[in-house]
Amino acid sequence: MTRESYRAQLEQLREDVLYMSEVVTERFRTALSALEQRDEDTAWDVIEGDGEINELYLDLEQDCIDLLALQQPVASDLRFIAASFKIITDLERIADLATNIGDYTLEAGEERYPDVDVQGIGDAVLGMVEDAMRAYADEDVDRCRAVARLDDEVDASCEHASDGVVRNLIETELDGPVDTDVNALMDDVSRLLLTIRDLERVGDHAVNIAARALYMIENDDELIY
Repeated sequence: MTRESYRAQLEQLREDVLYMSEVVTERFRTALSALEQRDEDTAWDVIEGDGEINELYLDLEQDCIDLLALQQPVASDLRFIAASFKIITDLERIADLATNIGDYTLEAGEERYPDVDVQGIGDAVLGMVEDAMRAYADEDVDRCRAVARLDDEVDASCEHASDGVVRNLIETELDGPVDTDVNALMDDVSRLLLTIRDLERVGDHAVNIAARALYMIENDDELIY
C-alpha cells in the first residue's frame, strides 16, 4: 500500500467517525424531543433506529482492526486509530442511552415533577458530546479540557434534580394519607430518576471522548484517569 493510500484510509476513518457522531447526536436530540412532547411515534423511530448505529459501530470497529493489523501504525497514527476505536464505543453507548429515553417515553405516566429540568440537562450533555467531537475533528486541546470542566456542572445539576425528586416524594407524596396509586407513583419516580441517571452517563461518555481526543493529540492521559 502506498503512503498516499494509507493516509487516505486514516482520513476516511476520521470522516466516518464524525459521520457516526452526527447520526448519534441527531438520534439523541430526537429522543429528547420525543420525551418532551410525549411523542410515541418518534420514540419508536429512535428505538427502531438503534440497529443502524450498531452496524456503523461494527463497520468502524473492523476498519480500526484492519488498520492496526495490516498497517502496523506507529506513534501519532497509532494513537489516532486507538482513540477513534474508543470514541466509537462511547458513541454506540450514547445511542443505547437514547434508546433508553425512547423506552421511557413509551412508558411515561403522569408528569409529577415538571420543575425538574430534564430538557435543560439533556441539552447540556448533548452540547458536551458535540464539543468533544469538535475537539477530535479539529485536534483542539482547549476544547477537550473545557468539556471535562463542564461535566462537574452537569453532575451537580443531576444530583440536584435527583435529590429534589426524592425529597419531594418523602415530604409531600408519602407524608400522610396516600391519595394516589402508589405503584404508579413509584413507576413515574423511577423513570424520572433513571432518565436523569442516563443523561449524566451521556455527559460521562462525552468526557471519555474528550479524554481520548486529548490523548490522540498530545499523548496526554490527563483526562483518562
